[in-house]
Amino acid sequence: MTYTVYDDIITIKLIREACKVLGVSMETILKLFGEYFFKFCKMSGYDRMLRTLGGSLTEFIENLDALHSYLTLSYQEMNAPSFRVERGADGKILLHYYSDRSGLCHIVPGIIEAVAKDFFDTDVTMDILDMNEEMERTGKKEHVVFLIVQKSRGAKPYKSQDSQDVQRDQEAPQAAFLRTKEKYLSVSACPVKKSHWDTVRSIVMFGKGHLMNTFEPVYPERLWIEEKTFCNAFPFHIVFDESLRVKQAGVNIQKYVPGLQTQKIRLDECFSIIHPQVTFDIFSICKFINSPFVLKTRREMLPEAWKSQPTLKLRGQMIWMESMRCMMYLCSPKLRSLQELEEHDMHLSDIAPHDTTRDLILLNQQRLAEIELSNQLETKKEELRVLSKHLAAEKKKTETLLYAMLPEHVANQLKEGQKVAAGEFKTCTILFSDVVTFTNICAACEPIQIVNMLNSMYSKFDRLTSVHEVYKVETIGDAYMVVGGVPVPAVSHAQRVANFALGMRISAKEVMNPVTGEPIQIRVGIHTGPVLAGVVGDKMPRYCLFGDTVNTASRMESHGLPDKVHLSPTAYRALENQGFVITERGEIEVKGKGKMTTYFLIRNLNATEEEIMGRPTTSLDRKEASAQANQVRSTVTVMRYADSQQQLPCSDAADASDKSTPAGNPVAGRGSVEAADRLQSSDRTKTHHSPNVTVPVPSGFCVLL
Repeated sequence: MTYTVYDDIITIKLIREACKVLGVSMETILKLFGEYFFKFCKMSGYDRMLRTLGGSLTEFIENLDALHSYLTLSYQEMNAPSFRVERGADGKILLHYYSDRSGLCHIVPGIIEAVAKDFFDTDVTMDILDMNEEMERTGKKEHVVFLIVQKSRGAKPYKSQDSQDVQRDQEAPQAAFLRTKEKYLSVSACPVKKSHWDTVRSIVMFGKGHLMNTFEPVYPERLWIEEKTFCNAFPFHIVFDESLRVKQAGVNIQKYVPGLQTQKIRLDECFSIIHPQVTFDIFSICKFINSPFVLKTRREMLPEAWKSQPTLKLRGQMIWMESMRCMMYLCSPKLRSLQELEEHDMHLSDIAPHDTTRDLILLNQQRLAEIELSNQLETKKEELRVLSKHLAAEKKKTETLLYAMLPEHVANQLKEGQKVAAGEFKTCTILFSDVVTFTNICAACEPIQIVNMLNSMYSKFDRLTSVHEVYKVETIGDAYMVVGGVPVPAVSHAQRVANFALGMRISAKEVMNPVTGEPIQIRVGIHTGPVLAGVVGDKMPRYCLFGDTVNTASRMESHGLPDKVHLSPTAYRALENQGFVITERGEIEVKGKGKMTTYFLIRNLNATEEEIMGRPTTSLDRKEASAQANQVRSTVTVMRYADSQQQLPCSDAADASDKSTPAGNPVAGRGSVEAADRLQSSDRTKTHHSPNVTVPVPSGFCVLL
């Protein structure tokens, strides 16, 4: 924000609004802004620079132009005002303020008064003597003349003896101001003769008081330097008279501006004034005698071979020589780097050894190199930040994929190179499902149709696993396996799996058979019992379930009926008196298990279809869910169970009822050879897949015999 350039219209609008709020005049706001601006400059690191501008308030103001010239190197779009000081014989100071920006002159009293109090321990009063628009080289400028009266802060006020003296003391400053203003408006604008040195050079702060130092220079009777030596010692200088005729020039400035060797050439024929922006005549130059002048060579005066090179700029001081009625411009090339030196076909040897421009070029070259290095580091830093952001996103994707394959705690242990111990779960509920007549559907359809059908069905089932917080173990072909109570033990594992099964039946009705165009039918089998869970394999580790419970659950599915949820006796006992409608199927022959009395799950009396499917139940909830779904497509409404907040992770699986592990989406196997044989039977392996289509790849089951 500090380096942003704002239009003056914005500033004026802000000031007017502040006037309305505070109920003060615009002049007061601007003056307060000037005081704050001075404090802001001090806090921004310019305190030492400001203190060294001058030993007195007058010298400080005279060097403001030099400060602005320096600041333009950092603030290239800065449109700074110009100042000119006239010292009166009675100790008063006339400050001339020039600016292209109108309406901001009242900032100056705030700045000057703050500087006087802070740096020179004096109070000043500033009044406007005159305000007009002056025609300069660049057009109209605001020209304001301030009368500055200094008063020491330590001076004691005069105490009058009677009321007449009090009235006279109050009227005296106003009368003096009117006399000074009348005198200023009546004087001629021509330059007046000024002494080379002031009697009092500066006010030096010493201890708590003031120490007045006077200095009177001693001049020789004659100048002990010959003309040739002077021109060589100061290779960049020009002497010209009141009509701007060049009388004398340094040797190197003649070298790079050949026109100066021409007799009686005018200075304005070879140069134009860049700063300060004044008319190129002796009168305007004398007005800004204390300002640094920047001149630029005119391209039309250069030889044809040089016109392709950048124009040379000179920066220096104008010195008026009263006895000779001539002006000397003592300057140096305005160069900031070795690159600019080379562009002008110049060398460091062209600059006088005593000229600090040499050191400035080298120091600035070092600064530019540091800035370039800093810019490169900032660029690399930004590139690293972007790469780090992309890396974090890719890492998140990798972790999401890893946690979809293994439980989170298992994945974290494997990432750290640890071995994952197997855990025993004393009770859990396992569900298997498959598609009825899947073999016939595969024989009558294209592979891509089968893939689309399975993807639609599994996407709906995956959503239900989040609704009921059950654990998806594996999918092979049309087979879908989930478990409740593993790897996070839960008392309500049977209710969760039962509600999940009811949701599967509802979701299956939304998936169409590509052959008949009617909803597909599924078989679901559920069994409750103990299992052993662990990670097997090194190259592709898998979280597997072992035990007869896996095999029995598979038998419940394979011996079930279309569109029915088949329950084993243990699953029935786990769901008994839990609000579910269950009918007895009777005694059936189960392969490898003998005769077994099984049951069918009908519905849940305590939950609506919306709750089972994880849908919002009110219109307001639907609107909120719709808005969230637009942002996160996987947003679901989780069905709450009595033990939802009681699931705590653990690393030791010795007791499944007391300890648990974080949930995830693993890949596991069934727990019997018969289950493996069944899932690898022709009903699931005769699908013909296109080589260009990615489908679920059948994998072997981990079996505990």
